[in-house]
Amino acid sequence: MTIASSVKLAGGSLSVCGWTVLSGVPDAVVASSAVAGGAVDGVFLGANFAEPDSRHVVSLGALRGVRFMACFRFKLWWMTQRMGDKGGDVPHETQFLLVESRGAGDGGEDAYVVFLPLVEGAFRASLQGGAGDDLELCVESGDADTRAASFERALFVGAAESDPFAAIAGAVAAVRSSLKTFRLRAEKKLPGIVDYFGWCTWDAFYQDVTQEGVEAGLRSLVAGGAPPKFVIIDDGWQSVGTDQSSPDEPVGESKQQQLPRLTGIRENSKFQHDDDPGAGIKTLVKAAKEEYGLKYVYCWHAITGYWGGVRPGAAGTEHYRSAMQFPKISPGVAENDPGMKTDWITAQGVGLMHPRAVYTFYDEQHAYLAAAGVDGVKVDEQCILETLGAGHGGRAQLTRQYHQALDASVAKNFPENGIIACMSHNTDGLYCSKQTAVVRASDDFFPRDPMSHTIHIAAVAYNSVFLGEFMLPDWDMFHSLHPAGEYHGSARAISGGPVYVSDAPGKHNFELLKKIVLPDGSVLRARLPCRPTKDCLFTDPARDGVSLLKIWNMNKFTGVLGVYNCQGAAWSSVEKKTMFHQTGTDALTCGVKGSDVHLISEAATDPEWNGDCAVYRHASGDLVVLPNGTAMPVSLKVLEQDILTVSPIKDLAPGFRFAPIGLVDMFNSGGAVEGLTYHLLDGAKLLDNNGCTSSEAVGLVCMEVRGCGRFGAYSSVKPRKCMLGSALVKFSYDSSSGLVILQLDDMPKERVHKIVVEL
Repeated sequence: MTIASSVKLAGGSLSVCGWTVLSGVPDAVVASSAVAGGAVDGVFLGANFAEPDSRHVVSLGALRGVRFMACFRFKLWWMTQRMGDKGGDVPHETQFLLVESRGAGDGGEDAYVVFLPLVEGAFRASLQGGAGDDLELCVESGDADTRAASFERALFVGAAESDPFAAIAGAVAAVRSSLKTFRLRAEKKLPGIVDYFGWCTWDAFYQDVTQEGVEAGLRSLVAGGAPPKFVIIDDGWQSVGTDQSSPDEPVGESKQQQLPRLTGIRENSKFQHDDDPGAGIKTLVKAAKEEYGLKYVYCWHAITGYWGGVRPGAAGTEHYRSAMQFPKISPGVAENDPGMKTDWITAQGVGLMHPRAVYTFYDEQHAYLAAAGVDGVKVDEQCILETLGAGHGGRAQLTRQYHQALDASVAKNFPENGIIACMSHNTDGLYCSKQTAVVRASDDFFPRDPMSHTIHIAAVAYNSVFLGEFMLPDWDMFHSLHPAGEYHGSARAISGGPVYVSDAPGKHNFELLKKIVLPDGSVLRARLPCRPTKDCLFTDPARDGVSLLKIWNMNKFTGVLGVYNCQGAAWSSVEKKTMFHQTGTDALTCGVKGSDVHLISEAATDPEWNGDCAVYRHASGDLVVLPNGTAMPVSLKVLEQDILTVSPIKDLAPGFRFAPIGLVDMFNSGGAVEGLTYHLLDGAKLLDNNGCTSSEAVGLVCMEVRGCGRFGAYSSVKPRKCMLGSALVKFSYDSSSGLVILQLDDMPKERVHKIVVEL
């Protein structure tokens, strides 16, 4: 619902529908009109300064008496979440701010205000807390010679009533209509990998990946019944070298590891063959597809070629016009991530390809890979570009040039839009992204870091609130054979993004993987980016010691909820690193409602649906009926989780109710249900108000189901019979819960099984 003409800057206050969001706004802050009549109403804010400069900070006034959720960069590369109630709580490098004001909308509804700091010309904006309750706007070019004194559209502020997700989507869409520099997720082509299970070599081998290792990993996954259909050959395949001319040359006083740089676009010696020097990585790609049944092979590279860029003067790379440039870390990043000031990339510099030559590099690299049968690339280290803008018109300009070149090469060489963006959480890149449709959603999965696992799940969920408007969030690889394997795997299964492991060959938990992967290597992917439920948007499930994280997603005819205990560790604004903090060992409890799946009404086949749901708990196998508005308690200890399939109940006739659940042994059970229709029969006419009937059938439920395994549904009465195709099929019925179970022994011969339940 739109708040007509609701967002105003007047008299030193920014207000929404008469409610003051920011007070004491300085005269230097100016507003210009944005769109009206869309999902949100909003204004653009800018500022005027006395002198041109490459960096400005201005107060936007005081923000108080609210709840907010911020997505901010705690590292150069990555965002995470922070909650608070005043402007001073907003971290440096905040790129997305969602503010709630209770009762501020028309009729006393809650209003949601979205702050989107933007890219204006050569300058990129961010938000940060000031003294006391002040909220500040920072604009910077990243180049001392790129200066300005006046900004009109550095920040968009949009508002909507009652629905925070509509407010966010509408705000980003309004910015897209105005800037015309990026495209929304819904406008982009998703690569084929998102509907299949995959494997990444990184945590299996790190940079020691070899062709033999890749084949061993594929072989063991196929043999165990979880066949991957894509592989990402991560860092370790390229031709690189350090600046030292010989590995035996002493490094002098420096104790820092030498930073490798790219020396050519071909694979390194590990992937070459003495008997056929021209074969290279093509041999591995052929084996992956022909011997192990893969559909897609991706290869990794950094946006600058490699971590240290392209080595200047390396034979065969001269036309990339690489020159050494040393990163300059912005003050906001340095505040949150002080280690970047002495990082090896900062200290040893990057061989930066000239922006006018970088398309040639991308095109030659990608064409070489495509000719070998490679289908896409994972492009890493993307945020490094913001530190290299000096002499190139600033960070936003350099990023824009690189991304335009990257987009053009991917479109030319990988027709299925085969690209994953990684280490890319700055708005310099987001607001110029027109091609890339998949983005890594958080910092890495760290198998050996026990404090990282709860943090990871919270971060991917909250980051997806913002990132999911631009691209499909990728919740990263994980290890299936790991103490937190089910914690991670269940979240990936309902994330809506690609699902892939980084298991070492032979180290797999196939019992877990079979809850995610069908025998043909496909997955039951949910339809949207998975995000926190509305009542979790402003609570802090990593820090507050009392809250569980609930996340939701949609299938065609069902919804899905994940509940996670993420307490115990978080990024510390004092120590500038992730740390354990005191948390209780007892289980925490939350209430779960059918309406926690924000769009659950869209899964109902009946426009007059009354809100009642059947809820299947994956962990226990219990099925319960939740009347509209009723909450069910869920209790979890740290690092525990539960997945719940939520299915709208159809009332066919008095006493006759039904709801499909799906493949009950899969985490996203309801993703298997691809078709659903209900048909009343003559027996329904003979019912009295108590549901008593003659021996005639009352109705038919016709379902199309993908996959195999145990199929479950809720029925208020025992079915008269169940048909699989044209054959009767045995089923069990639990009269106390209404759970119907029938067995689908094999994958369907065609796309789906056709099941008919007669009631």
